[in-house]
Amino acid sequence: MNSPPHLFALMRQKLLTGLETLQQDGILPPALDTAAIGIDVPRDRGHGDLASNAALSLAKSAGKPPMEIAAAIAEVMGRDEDFSSVSTAAPGFVNFTLTDKRILATLGEILRSGATYGANSLGRGARVNVEYVSANPTGPLHIGHVRGAVFGDALANLLQWSGFAVGREYYINDAGAQVDILARSAFLRYREALGEDIGAIPEDMYPGEYLRVVGETLAREHGKSLLQARESDWLPMVRATSIAAMMANIRADLRLLGIEQETFTSERGILEDGGVEHVLARLREEGLLYEGVLPPPKGGNIADWQPRKQTLFRSSAFGDDADRPLLKTDGSGTYFLHDIAYHFDKYRRGFENMIDVWGADHGGYVKRLQASVNALTGGRATLDVKLCQIVRLLRRGEVVKMSKRAGEFTTLEALVREAGRDATRFMMLYRKNDAPLDFDFAKVMERSRDNPVFYVQYAHARACSALRMAAGIAELAGDEMRLSRLAERDFENLTHDKELELIKRMAAFPHVVEGAARAHEPHRIAFYLYDLAAAFHMLWSEGKRDATLRFIMPQHREATLDRVALLRACTRVLANGLAILGVQAVEEMRQ
Repeated sequence: MNSPPHLFALMRQKLLTGLETLQQDGILPPALDTAAIGIDVPRDRGHGDLASNAALSLAKSAGKPPMEIAAAIAEVMGRDEDFSSVSTAAPGFVNFTLTDKRILATLGEILRSGATYGANSLGRGARVNVEYVSANPTGPLHIGHVRGAVFGDALANLLQWSGFAVGREYYINDAGAQVDILARSAFLRYREALGEDIGAIPEDMYPGEYLRVVGETLAREHGKSLLQARESDWLPMVRATSIAAMMANIRADLRLLGIEQETFTSERGILEDGGVEHVLARLREEGLLYEGVLPPPKGGNIADWQPRKQTLFRSSAFGDDADRPLLKTDGSGTYFLHDIAYHFDKYRRGFENMIDVWGADHGGYVKRLQASVNALTGGRATLDVKLCQIVRLLRRGEVVKMSKRAGEFTTLEALVREAGRDATRFMMLYRKNDAPLDFDFAKVMERSRDNPVFYVQYAHARACSALRMAAGIAELAGDEMRLSRLAERDFENLTHDKELELIKRMAAFPHVVEGAARAHEPHRIAFYLYDLAAAFHMLWSEGKRDATLRFIMPQHREATLDRVALLRACTRVLANGLAILGVQAVEEMRQ
């Protein structure tokens, strides 16, 4: 999914051509590294439409002051007919103001690109694994899982838009003590289903009502036969049944959010396939394991600490803060060792680019896992861990109290059914992932600009309503209304500042997508869409005050055709951006 070079890419190419001219003229040396040269929007929009750091980037290799280079760039680029002016600003920026003609040409580019506008080839087909959610299969997904689920899914969309071959994955933690507790809890519900009074659920078991269904299934399939069996005999079967039931529920919950992950990898499966032994053998071959004693934990209770020899991984040699134990005193693997085996399994499946989406409480675990990936792959693979901060659920400003231990929490299903998929997804992305987020039901139900998802969807619906009106006007009927004909217009009737501002914001979309993909930050798309919607609503409001700026004016056919093109382009950019976020571009909103 690629579209032709966008405005920012085209302007960067023009800049590189200008630098070649300066090299040919002897103003700049022949050997220059231009990789870090960028084109962006200046912080102060009064400085122009575009800005470049070229002079700052080249100053050292060129052996000249940044402002001197900037002046030379401004002089040569000022000859280009796409710029009405080129200026410099300390400490070495070059600012470009585009001609109206060049700004208007973007409309045709958007209309011709259509559903691919904003797509790019950044990834060049490289495979990337995005692992997200990966909640323990011990109960339904709840509010604490929603943010990571939406973030991971939107990030996968964003990378797919940017030319990566994306694998969406869920890691099933089905080998630890928690799934044995799940099985015993389900067995308790099995006894209950057979008519036994089980009393209060013990504190060390899962109390959720959702396990009653599992207990009833076991009773229906096995009758009373399990009551006479030893735990060692029934535990594996009950555990497998329970995990299968929980994962079926989790998949159903994720579908409510529009999330479909194609790969579900089992921790137990990796262990049974010898993944741990393979990792240990490889680390030993590389001389990265040793028997040693770790120092006492900093800030811990030294009186409770006892020195003991352990099998340690030299993770500090790969950027970690300390070496890490891989084997427990009983010879079994640590949780960290299992995670290493899982990530090496990803690498063996062909993923050299890995992204994990975790909760913020796992922040201390990042360096050690990155160190293990670096060590096991000889630096060929990368692991980026995105931490998602907590979500506070509010009702009219009041915090909704929850207790997972008591089984009292807001499930993903309940959240989506009340707030809706679109509102849930958009609001989970309307903050940077590592910043805390408040989700207030009252706010997401508002029909105002203070509710971002409404504000953006309303812009799309408003534009669609105007397009429906245009389609029903006899004076506008004709071949010129076809998309291909609209794309070839020169748009000379679009001259108002707010019309040009809206087009400039649309022109920035591919640049925003590429930047968001490089940084692994889908929230940038949500922020961009809000700003684009604001520019559209401002132009709409201007038309209410000034009749000559209305989108549909049958008596002025040429101006209306240009504005129909503007509407078509705006709906396309809004729809493409919302598609990345996994949010519907609605065509009608009833008050």
